[in-house]
Amino acid sequence: MTTHYDCIVVGGGAAGLFCALTAGARGKRVLVLERNAEVGAKILISGGGRCNFTNVNAGDASRFISANPHFARSALARFTPTDFVALIEKHRIASYEKTLGQLFCEGAGSAKKVVRMLLDECATGDVEIKAGCALQSVSRSELFRVETTQGVFEAPALVVASGGLSIPKLGANDIAYRIAKQFNVPIIPTRPGLVPLTFGEDDLAWMHGLSGVSTPVIARCGAAAFREAALFTHRGLSGPAILQASSYWREGEAIEIDWAPEAAADFLAARKRARPKAQLKTVLADLVPERLAAALTHAWTAGVLAGGVGETDGKSPARTPAVQEIGAIKDQALLEVARQLKTWRITPRGTEGYAKAEVTVGGVDVNALSQQTMQARAVPGLFFIGECVDVTGWLGGYNFQWAWASGAAAGRAL
Repeated sequence: MTTHYDCIVVGGGAAGLFCALTAGARGKRVLVLERNAEVGAKILISGGGRCNFTNVNAGDASRFISANPHFARSALARFTPTDFVALIEKHRIASYEKTLGQLFCEGAGSAKKVVRMLLDECATGDVEIKAGCALQSVSRSELFRVETTQGVFEAPALVVASGGLSIPKLGANDIAYRIAKQFNVPIIPTRPGLVPLTFGEDDLAWMHGLSGVSTPVIARCGAAAFREAALFTHRGLSGPAILQASSYWREGEAIEIDWAPEAAADFLAARKRARPKAQLKTVLADLVPERLAAALTHAWTAGVLAGGVGETDGKSPARTPAVQEIGAIKDQALLEVARQLKTWRITPRGTEGYAKAEVTVGGVDVNALSQQTMQARAVPGLFFIGECVDVTGWLGGYNFQWAWASGAAAGRAL
């Protein structure tokens, strides 16, 4: 038996549920198909279980990556962070603003409240949800026909909200891209985003022993720069600043790190006059964690960086930079050390892949979609929303806002 609906939504994540509740509120008969046993898997793990549900700055389309940087503006303008906060408040979910405009729910495990809110809104609109329901095939004649493990369903509209490739342990797969290819909707090549970076043995040699060390930095990749924390791992670098830069990084490119964002370019020369007997690594430890200060000076000693650090004033014997008194180092050499500290260039070997990536960069080509409705221009009734689309936000609630906004755009158009 085939069951008919006004719309079938593939994917019960943030975008899919929001599209469904928006269409349901308009009186549409909506079916949501979710492969996992429960909906909202990514919502539940977001923000350590507190759900970083949006960002006060998420209306700024410049904070999203896309082959067409203007595409996201329409949806983001028509459903704003303020709109979602109003929904949160309607359901009496307590929230608070963290750093850099990030909005979270209050309390451990409070992400469950966001999922419950979405389900309650869906129930109000009589949205039908089938969890543990895997797609077997999608076809189209007059209607879209979806065959699944729980039956066959038809509708004039099909919304693909099945996400990208990130975090496969939560059920991520490529069904969105397969459907796009089936209907000749172009795809921008995908790559992991908001992901830890890995490095080769030469770089890992000076990083040895730093796993767990975190410090504020400015991480740059191309024109993008992020002032947040970097965290050393056994395989390389992570932390918010690195995750942000990773979304812009391409294989073979270097990233640049300012290990002392608060320091002026001549800070070492100034410290030389104030503390001439202090060792270089001791002075650096005033700005970065002690273990990192020792590792950086060891890296210079090992020749990872050039700069003539061992040059002296001619009055004192040259010693290795790590233990040399700063007063014995020429000002020009100290300026070079400071420059390298603030513009440390390092080339990642790769990333930790989709398994550790928070998002997928790339996806369904937005130039093939209507920015007002998210409908495929060449395939009436076929919509793509959320992470499967080539729109990727910054860390800190931006990708959830894109899910809500793109879901609302499609839901209003159904």
